[in-house]
Amino acid sequence: MKLPGLRCLRLLFNPVLLVALAACGGGGGGATAAPAPAAADPWAAYPTMPAGTPPGASAQARAAAAALAGGINFGNMLEAPTEGAWGLRVEDEFIDLVGQGGSPAAGHVIRAVRLPVRWSNHASLDAAATIDAAFMSRVESIVNRLLARGVTVVLNMHHYHQLDGDATEAGEASVAADVVQLRFLAMWRQIAERFAAAGPGLVFELYNEPHNKLEADWNTLASRALRVVRASNPSRVVMIGPVQWNSPWALSRLQLPADANLLLTVHHYEPFAFTHQGAAWVNPSPPLGVDCCDATQLARLREGLDLAANEARRLGYPVVVGEFGAYSRAAPAARVRYLQAMRAEMASRQLPWMYWELASGFGLYDPQAHAWRTDLVQALYGPTP
Repeated sequence: MKLPGLRCLRLLFNPVLLVALAACGGGGGGATAAPAPAAADPWAAYPTMPAGTPPGASAQARAAAAALAGGINFGNMLEAPTEGAWGLRVEDEFIDLVGQGGSPAAGHVIRAVRLPVRWSNHASLDAAATIDAAFMSRVESIVNRLLARGVTVVLNMHHYHQLDGDATEAGEASVAADVVQLRFLAMWRQIAERFAAAGPGLVFELYNEPHNKLEADWNTLASRALRVVRASNPSRVVMIGPVQWNSPWALSRLQLPADANLLLTVHHYEPFAFTHQGAAWVNPSPPLGVDCCDATQLARLREGLDLAANEARRLGYPVVVGEFGAYSRAAPAARVRYLQAMRAEMASRQLPWMYWELASGFGLYDPQAHAWRTDLVQALYGPTP
């Protein structure tokens, strides 16, 4: 064993100079290269929101919630792996249905649109997650056209499967595990900066239906994402939902940052065995032939809405039912009864809502016939029975 020289012994007692010990060598007498500096912490660029008590919703946030009432989702369009992959694109025809000069649904002009977007499939696979310029411009053009028609728009991030810990699907590329959440934040930085000049008619929604792996991480990640948004959009209204696929039963687990310009959102598809019967993407697929709405089904439907309304009062923030609907495999008359029940129960609790969705499997509009499905739109927008 070779003892260190006098210089090294002095360094052992000088904590400021401990790094120099590497130059003193061990055995063999040769000099050893100094260690490389530690890599910078990538999370340092994404702090959480400052601590504090949530103050309750601002007047601006409450006005935004009211503006979203009776809105509709442009679903199965931009949240597909690529636009059109699921049979629908954001056509001029669809934009012309809503807002000023739009084609009324049962005499009602729809003035709010939720625009689900799968950004992760259009971004580089590294932590920077640079969003494809053409795709960003495509989304921006749609948002601007809707805003120009007087439509309040909810722009979100949708179907980032790795963020939830889910398997990727056809057309998606996997990324390194250590950059998944960093990509989420980097994409929000770009989105927020690109739309910073948009008027108050644009609402950001941080993420659709967090679940699975995000059950443990969502409160912290949402706080980081809101801090990213606030850097370029200090007063924009931002919508946040709970885990368990935005379940109202998980609202109590959501920890809100101390920010007044927030909305809460839940998705409510109960009774699920009715609303999703025959849905091939559900495993196992609920069987066909389920009717609606008996006392047990109504109790389940009301339970979720009661939770949403109670949490809205407790927290002091509006709760928007951002998705609900019944799949087209259910009997038409049963779908009408379900929509009538949902409409009445949400109205009695003063919960704004946005229907899922415009023109696909749950759709109110028939893109082949180029016409509203009058029985469904009457149930949602027509005169109350």
